[in-house]
Amino acid sequence: MDSDIPPQITQLRSLSRQQLLELWQKLYQKSAPEGVRREILIPFLAYRIQENAYGGLKPSTRSELRRIARELERSKDSSKLRVRQSAKTGTRIYREWRGETHEVIVTKTGYEYRGVACRSLSQIARKITGVQWSGPAFFRLNRAHTAREH
Repeated sequence: MDSDIPPQITQLRSLSRQQLLELWQKLYQKSAPEGVRREILIPFLAYRIQENAYGGLKPSTRSELRRIARELERSKDSSKLRVRQSAKTGTRIYREWRGETHEVIVTKTGYEYRGVACRSLSQIARKITGVQWSGPAFFRLNRAHTAREH
C-alpha cells in the first residue's frame, strides 16, 4: 500500500469547500456537479485518490454495475433485481443430457469442455444439443436469484 495515500485521504476533511472543488477539478478534469455538498465531495475524492494510486474497477465489474443500474431504472423495484453469480476458476459444472453427463470447468478466460477452451456456456450448450440454447439456462444456472435472497 502506498504510504502517501492514507494521509492524503485524512487531509480531505481539513480542506475548505473551495479547496475540495479545486481538487475535484484536478482529479476529475472537470468541475464538480453543481450544488454538491462538502460531505459528498470528500468520499468521492477519497475514492478517486485511491483509484489513481491503485487502479480502478475491472471492466467486468464496471459492466455488471451498468447492467444493474439499467435493470434498476427499468423495474424501480430493487427487491426483484437479478443478481448474477460468477463461478470461480476451477468450478465444475455438470449437466446430464440424453443419458450422458457433461462436465464444464470454469477457467480464467472462460470455460473448458472436453479439453477444448470455449468462450461461453451457450457455445458449449450448442455443441451438446446441436441447437441454440442459453448456456446458463441449459446448465440451470439462471434460476431466479433476487437481491433479497443474498
